[in-house]
Amino acid sequence: MRLSRADRSRVADWWFTVDHVLVGAILALVAAGLILSLAASPAVAIRKGLPTYYFVERHLLFSALGVLIMLTVSLFPPRGVRRLALGLFAVSMAGLVAVYFVGPEIHGAQRWLAIGGHSIQPSEFAKPGFVVVSAWLFAESQRRADMPALPLAILVAVCFTGLLIAQPDVGQTLLVTAVWGTLYYLSGQALLGAGIIGVCGAMGLVFAYSTFAHVRFRIDKFFSPTPGDNSQLDRAMRSFSEGGFLGRGPGEGTIKTALPDAHTDFIFAVVAEEYGVIACLVLLGLFAFIVMRALIAAAQEKDAATRLSIQGLALLFGLQALINMGVNVGLLPAKGITLPFVSSGGSSMIAVSITLGMLLALTRHRPDVARVKKPPLLPDVVGLHPTGPVQK
Repeated sequence: MRLSRADRSRVADWWFTVDHVLVGAILALVAAGLILSLAASPAVAIRKGLPTYYFVERHLLFSALGVLIMLTVSLFPPRGVRRLALGLFAVSMAGLVAVYFVGPEIHGAQRWLAIGGHSIQPSEFAKPGFVVVSAWLFAESQRRADMPALPLAILVAVCFTGLLIAQPDVGQTLLVTAVWGTLYYLSGQALLGAGIIGVCGAMGLVFAYSTFAHVRFRIDKFFSPTPGDNSQLDRAMRSFSEGGFLGRGPGEGTIKTALPDAHTDFIFAVVAEEYGVIACLVLLGLFAFIVMRALIAAAQEKDAATRLSIQGLALLFGLQALINMGVNVGLLPAKGITLPFVSSGGSSMIAVSITLGMLLALTRHRPDVARVKKPPLLPDVVGLHPTGPVQK
């Protein structure tokens, strides 16, 4: 199928306006996730008594569905993205409330809803909607003095983080708070408010440490590690030294047989052992390239709401990957946050696909309306006539 610029269909318009380099980088990341799933998932499936390629097949299914959703969302105009974000956030917030009452408790947390035999994590879907809605409210607060947009943005953030803490999900709370605080600063709000946000964040960490035993255990473990304790974090860190620069080779790693979360939270450690530190750096570079490409596009965007949305979505995607990698190399306490498109997981895969679909939609090349206005019918030059000089 060949597309022409004379073709005014939505697909043709998408093809000639979307950032092809960004699309290619995202698809390369999806392909890398499938290959790495083959390295980490079979051992976990066997240990759980499941078919050998259960998680691989599941990863392939959700990757294909995720790419389809991402490309569909990327067809939306900016206004359509904001409407989608508002609807997605509203439904996800209702899901977060439902989780509190009917969600099953797994490992001391209520984060999932059982629907049709599948587990859905509403917080994953709420994140992209929360970012775009917050970005729009911050932009409106600077544009319209008659609208209480800033108080609404604060109310939205308080409600969302409050429901996350109730689960409890401290890792996701830190992630969305960091993105929201960055958007607050980038939107040009008062610096005093930024300081207050920082103080509230520090108080929130103290509250989490003193309230939740698992948070206290992880932080204490991080600052006072016991070498050779054979914990998940200790095994993950050892995989980098055992893999070296080039790794042991595909299928030769042993960490995946010992880590319960080798296919999700600690898949980066499996990559390090089997493919080496160089492969980890390539993967890190791919994430960084996607984020930087989006931020460069945001810098050229004149509409404040669209610019802030691009920045927020890019930060959400990049910080999630950075936190996961930081945990694997021992730079951060364990958080339970997945590596986008690489870790196994249905809710996280679809949510990241929606996030990047919104990112592709908002970074599409659109003409500057002020520069494409029709020229005047008559030349604006004294003494000239459309058919030639005026005879005097």
